[in-house]
Amino acid sequence: MRPTRLFDILDVISEKYEKPDFFAKRTEDGKGWVTYSIPEYVDYAHNFASAFLELGFQKGDKIATIMRNRPAWNFLDMGIMLAGMVHVPVYPTLNPEEYRYILNHCDCKCIVFGIESIYKRVAPVIPDIEQHPLMYGVDKVDGVPSLEELVELGKQNREKWAPVIEENKRTISTDDISTIIYTSGTTGKSKGVMLSHGNMCNNFLPIVEDLQLLDYRSKMLSFLPLCHVYERIVNYHYQYMGVSHYYAGSLATIAQDMKDMHADGFCAVPRVFEMMYDKLYASGKNLKGLKKHIYYWAFRFGTKFDYYCERPLYLLKYNIADKLVYSKWREALGGHEMTVVSGGSSIPEKVIRLFVAAKIRVYEGYGLTETSPVIAVNNPRGHSIQIGCVGEILRGVEFKLAEDGEILTKGPCLMKGYYKDEAYTKEVIDEDGWFHTGDIGTLVDGRYLKITDRKKEIFKLSLGKYVAPQVVESKLHESEYIDNVMVIGENEKFASAIIVPSFENFENYFNKHKISVPTSRANFIAHPEFVALMNKEVDKVNKTLADHEQIKRFRIVPDTWNIGEELSQTMKLKRKVIYQKYDALCREIYNYDKKEE
Repeated sequence: MRPTRLFDILDVISEKYEKPDFFAKRTEDGKGWVTYSIPEYVDYAHNFASAFLELGFQKGDKIATIMRNRPAWNFLDMGIMLAGMVHVPVYPTLNPEEYRYILNHCDCKCIVFGIESIYKRVAPVIPDIEQHPLMYGVDKVDGVPSLEELVELGKQNREKWAPVIEENKRTISTDDISTIIYTSGTTGKSKGVMLSHGNMCNNFLPIVEDLQLLDYRSKMLSFLPLCHVYERIVNYHYQYMGVSHYYAGSLATIAQDMKDMHADGFCAVPRVFEMMYDKLYASGKNLKGLKKHIYYWAFRFGTKFDYYCERPLYLLKYNIADKLVYSKWREALGGHEMTVVSGGSSIPEKVIRLFVAAKIRVYEGYGLTETSPVIAVNNPRGHSIQIGCVGEILRGVEFKLAEDGEILTKGPCLMKGYYKDEAYTKEVIDEDGWFHTGDIGTLVDGRYLKITDRKKEIFKLSLGKYVAPQVVESKLHESEYIDNVMVIGENEKFASAIIVPSFENFENYFNKHKISVPTSRANFIAHPEFVALMNKEVDKVNKTLADHEQIKRFRIVPDTWNIGEELSQTMKLKRKVIYQKYDALCREIYNYDKKEE
């Protein structure tokens, strides 16, 4: 059976697979796993569908979930859709203003939250929600009905609503809206992207059929938010393949979770790989003598790894590096070779090569919420991989480049539009049906898509030259001493940068060279050795750039940029927020009077 609606996945997996651990989450003490079988998954989904119908909700009503990744998210997801309703997954880390806007805008009738801390974030805005939504908690909170009560309600009325659910299975079409996903956004208010069952089925099925990344014997660790379309489509993909889903205890436990469950893969955004890269590099600094020499030889070899080279001497070197170093990394992560998918933005080439060398094979892809999401992905079958590119265009996706290089796409994966915003829908989808992504790209060798920048983020210097900030930022990110950076300079004479340093790596550097470590971040960034080293790192990048792209001035800030503040939920820069936060610093860089408007 080939699913045409998302809940068809339940029938497929029930017929094809028997797995006691289709979903798993950490036990309360963090030492084991609570597992759920496929029959339990199907049972929970039908109980939730019956409960929502018993509560009087109608086809098309919006049910919001606000929780971190856990099996209950999947149970609710399928239950909502079986009942003919629309799932609105919301990030659990938003501020009250964002919750107020989204829950009102989507006409939310019911909210299911995860833990008590999420309830405390959401509860203050509930009186402002026009639909007066019902609330249920996965974890018990005083005065709030629990998810167990919702399950029990469904059980008691399962027989009553079974005919309606069966009728839904027959009548809900591929064109019906399955979900509204609010884009995390780097500027302005979030947009509600309406995706149909067909949009998402037509996206994950070609990935399953053409890539075959993992199979029913595999286990995947999940830690990116399921409310983001990228993790969600991969989740459906792996469900259809019979892959087990293990949900990480927290971001801090990812490495231990992988080790304990013997992970075969995971999904991540580029920033995660960059942080892992930095930690692997730092791990060799405490080694001594020959061990340290071998470690960094293997590390350097990995950063230049050639996926296709089969020369005997080269393979011998690779096998030595793998036996002595890379295999130890895999052991620390559970001992398996891994398949890893990355999306969101580009990863520095040396980072990808290192992980691929260690048999943690990274496959970059590209897409947007509006395209369900995958537009292109590297294909491991037939060695169809081009490092530095996001792969070949996914089968079924129509694609072309505009005259200015903007990526345009249309086809069965393209959204139904933005909820309650027909004007903006028409702004991004032209009269011929082409969706304008806002990303600039090019085709390498006529087949591999390479993303070069965001159209809206490219800025012009006062001299008339254009600067693509993401390209420069990506190069600066390659420095182990730079944690985050934003390039600025629109309408100015030259490009500059605001840099957040990696204080941990600087501390390691100071200790290694027997330099007294400063007692505060402010003292750190004023230290002559720190300044000299940072200048050296920026100069190194400048040598690879055209003159007008070079960072002529930069300022170091003793801060940390956090998700929900300076970073979006997918770790992208919120440029407008950062500009506002460092307005005085930006003015100082370009010698503006602070009083000037």
